[in-house]
Amino acid sequence: MSTRSTPSPSDLPPLSTEIDPRPAGAATGDLPPEDFRVQAHAAVDWMADYLAGVEHYPVLARVRPGELKAALPAAAPEEAEDMAQVLQDFEDLIVPGITHWNHPSFHGYFAVTGSAPGILGEMLASTLNINAMVWRSSPAGTELEEHVLGWIRAFLGLPEAYFGVIQDTASSSSLVALAAARQQAYPEVRETGLFGLPRGRIYASQEAHSSIEKAGITLGFGLEGVRKIPVDDVFRMDPEALRSAIEEDLAAGIRPVAVVATVGTTSTTSPDPVRAIARVARDHGLWLHVDAAYAGAAASVPELRPLFAGWEEADSIVFNPHKWLFTPVDCSVLYTRHPGTVKQAFSLVPEYLVTPEQGESINLMDYGVALGRRFRALKLWFVMRAFGAEGIRERIREHVRLARDLAVQVEEGEGWELVAPVPFSTVVFRRTSPTLLPEAQDALNMALMHAVNDTGEVFLSHTRLNGRIALRLSIGNLRTEARHLARSWELLQDGARRLEQEIASAGDVTEHGAVGSPGSPASIPSPISTSSKPA
Repeated sequence: MSTRSTPSPSDLPPLSTEIDPRPAGAATGDLPPEDFRVQAHAAVDWMADYLAGVEHYPVLARVRPGELKAALPAAAPEEAEDMAQVLQDFEDLIVPGITHWNHPSFHGYFAVTGSAPGILGEMLASTLNINAMVWRSSPAGTELEEHVLGWIRAFLGLPEAYFGVIQDTASSSSLVALAAARQQAYPEVRETGLFGLPRGRIYASQEAHSSIEKAGITLGFGLEGVRKIPVDDVFRMDPEALRSAIEEDLAAGIRPVAVVATVGTTSTTSPDPVRAIARVARDHGLWLHVDAAYAGAAASVPELRPLFAGWEEADSIVFNPHKWLFTPVDCSVLYTRHPGTVKQAFSLVPEYLVTPEQGESINLMDYGVALGRRFRALKLWFVMRAFGAEGIRERIREHVRLARDLAVQVEEGEGWELVAPVPFSTVVFRRTSPTLLPEAQDALNMALMHAVNDTGEVFLSHTRLNGRIALRLSIGNLRTEARHLARSWELLQDGARRLEQEIASAGDVTEHGAVGSPGSPASIPSPISTSSKPA
């Protein structure tokens, strides 16, 4: 049996310490305003030149792991350094390690744009340096967020019943939504936690984003608590398979918690049949969360809105303005019909955060994990005003048109396969060859992607569908034009021909089921230039 002991004085931190006196003439303030003006002009000049000439940089960073760290001093400087030198080091050391997401030929993952209006908003938000945790700590930060999300709710055609709040990324937005679903399914969880309660289950398609599984881990359900539902031949969730899975879990004593439908899956951008999924969720009293992180902005376009049919029935929806609404990272919007449930899951108000305005306004800290709240609404407000609703729609239409034009070229091209439909602005395809076994075709496509990326002109990413490698080309940058896609297609065709010639010269690969040397890193072409500065 342990006994309670009194800490010795040496175990306790001192109540205070002595501070060395300030040396005469030592600077204790910020950069003087006039110096700031000079350096800010230099930084903005660099930014404007960068945006004007970004396509002349190699898209993919031309460095190896550890290269940047090796070029940096081991310790922070003891004495102040000249800001002009800091900006020069930014260009000389940092920029070479940048993969240029603002490049018109960045087509990997989901292509994005940090637009000029959004950048201006971000600059001003940094200058104001607010923390909008409670209304009093930033009335403008709180109320602008409420108001601009009301604009966007109408812009997307969603009902007024949805309350909006900005998070950092879709991973956080989905975590918050599923925490609210957990609160609904386990009302006692806030006080007692999940231990001792029946196992819970979240349902999502095989094509759902990995953030849903991360949320399952974080919320205490574990990976086993996320059940993957089969998809149809165009990668959409099967609602009847969902119904069967829920009923099977109920019979096994597992408590269904939430269903996650996706409009614009990561691999293929397929839209799940949300209306049918909503019926299943409603029949079983489950929270329905819709992940439209990539595609959500496209709901603003009347011709594309049918792809979102049923999402207006969801309990929560996430979409990312930093993906297809031309807003700099990070900015994710979570809409919910049940802000009270979200607040119940997260709100915790210590005495030092109690304010006289409580009850008169919302406090953004109540609707997520983070207490600190950046002024993200400002850049979003700038973007909406600078482009206008119709301006945004027209740009999204153009991206979709460009993607569908490329899809036609893939379908008509000999030796190419369009792997999935193109509902939005991402084309999923592969190079095929009747003489190669499936594993060899996978190796060919990976080698092709690396060869194209290593030219420095384009960046593509890949995925795996039905066990097979497929390449992805996403369009979402405001500077992307038909000529950029024509060049990407040219590089793909040239690279495929070259690799297939190498395979043919290496001998009969069909017996081995592998490409051999063309798929190995050693065979990938070296960069056209080692420079990371614009040509």
